[in-house]
Amino acid sequence: MNPVDDTVDLLSAMIRNACVNDGTPDSGGEQRNAGVLLDHLSGTRAEVEVVEPHPGRVSVVFRVPGHDREAPALTLLGHTDVVPADPRTWSQDPFSGAVRDGVVWGRGAIDMLNLTSAMAVVTATVARRSEPLAGDLVFAAVADEEAGSRFGAGWIARNRPELLPWDYALTESAGAHVGSGAVTFTVGEKGSFPRRLHVRGRSGHASMPWGARNAALIAAEAAVRVARHRPAARPDERWEAYVRAQDLPPAATAGLLDPATLDDHLHHLGEAARFGHALTHLTLTPTVVRAGGKLNVIPGTAVVDVDIRALPGQDESEADAELHAALGELKEFITVERLGARTASQSGASRLQDAVAGAVGRCFPDRRLLPSLTAGGTDARFVRERGGTAYGFGLYTSAWDVGRYRRLFHGDDEHVDVESLRLTTDALQDVVESFLGDTR
Repeated sequence: MNPVDDTVDLLSAMIRNACVNDGTPDSGGEQRNAGVLLDHLSGTRAEVEVVEPHPGRVSVVFRVPGHDREAPALTLLGHTDVVPADPRTWSQDPFSGAVRDGVVWGRGAIDMLNLTSAMAVVTATVARRSEPLAGDLVFAAVADEEAGSRFGAGWIARNRPELLPWDYALTESAGAHVGSGAVTFTVGEKGSFPRRLHVRGRSGHASMPWGARNAALIAAEAAVRVARHRPAARPDERWEAYVRAQDLPPAATAGLLDPATLDDHLHHLGEAARFGHALTHLTLTPTVVRAGGKLNVIPGTAVVDVDIRALPGQDESEADAELHAALGELKEFITVERLGARTASQSGASRLQDAVAGAVGRCFPDRRLLPSLTAGGTDARFVRERGGTAYGFGLYTSAWDVGRYRRLFHGDDEHVDVESLRLTTDALQDVVESFLGDTR
C-alpha cells in the first residue's frame, strides 16, 4: 500500500459522493462518505462507533487503543460534508474528483476532504501496526461542520462526549507558506455574532413610488452601509509575526504594523490581503437580503442577514455597537435580532505544537511554524470549550501561499496537488507517532 495513493483515492471518492450541506437538516448525506471511510478501515483493530442524529447525517468515530492508559490521547477531527458548488462557474465538474496532471479537482479538495482523507490513511496505518502506540488515537469523521455542527461535532459534544478524548485535537485550516521562512499553524479562530435586520416599511402599489417607504430600498441601503462600515484595525502580536514573515520592504512592513495605516497597506499582501484584513478587524458582511413577493407591490417588510466575526477580546456588545454605528439613522426602521453568539477561541503552546513543529521542520528544514488565527469557524471550538487544546493542521508545497490557499475555501475550481497530499499525510503520520509515541 502507498499512503499517498490511498489519500488520493479516498479524496476522489469522497468528492464524488457530493455530500453537499446547504444548511437544511435533510442535506449533507454524509452517510455516503462515512461508508467510504468504514470500508477503508475495515479489517483493522480500530474500534468503531457510528452516530446518526438525523437520517443520513452520519458521523463515525474510530478509536485505536494505545497500551498506556496514562498517556495522552489525540483526536483527529475531520468533517465529511462540503458546501454547494455551481458547475456553471467551474472549469471542471465540481464533483468529479478527477485526478489530472498531479492535481485532484472538486469541492472539498481543500475544505477539508483532503485532510480527512489523510487522517483516515494515518489512522488505518496505526491500526495495522503490530505494536500499539502509547496513547489512544481517535479519528472522528463528522457531519455538518459547514452548517454549524448541530448534527456533527457539536452534537457529539452535547450528547455523546465520551466518544472523544477532548484534551488534544488536530483539525483543518493550516499549512500554507508565508514569505520564505514560515508555515501557518492555526491556534485559534474568530468569534461569530450573526444578526438579522428586520426592516419595517409601508406596503403600497408599485405604480405610485413617490414618497413610499419601500422596505426593499431601506434593506438595500442598510446592506450597503454595513458593507462599507470600517471598524478600526486591531493588530496583535500574531499579526506582527505574520507581517514580519512576509519579506516585505521596510516601509510596507511599518505601514502594516501601524493600526492607523494598516488598511492602506494591505495591498502589499497581494492575494492574501482579504485574509490579512480579516485577521485584524471585526468584520460585518451582509449575506442575505429578502424583500417582496409580487412585482407590483411595494414591500412593507424586508430582512437582511449580517455575518459578524470578532477578534479575541471582542464581545457581542462591541459587535452590536459597530452594527448600530453602520446603520445610523436607519435604525429607526430596523429591529436587530441576535441569531447566535460565539466568542473567539484559541489554544496556547503545548507538547502537540512541538510535535507539529518537528514534523513540519523535517519536511521543510528552512521553515518555522507561524501561529495564526483563522477567520472562519471550525470544529476546534468544541474542543476548546471543553478545556482542550486544538490546532488547525495541514502542509502544502511552497507554491501554496496564504492567498492561493484561502481563495479556494468555498471558491470555484477548488483543487489540491498530489504532492501536497503526500506532505500532509507524511507530516500527520510523523505528528501522531511523535505525540503518541511508544514509551515502553
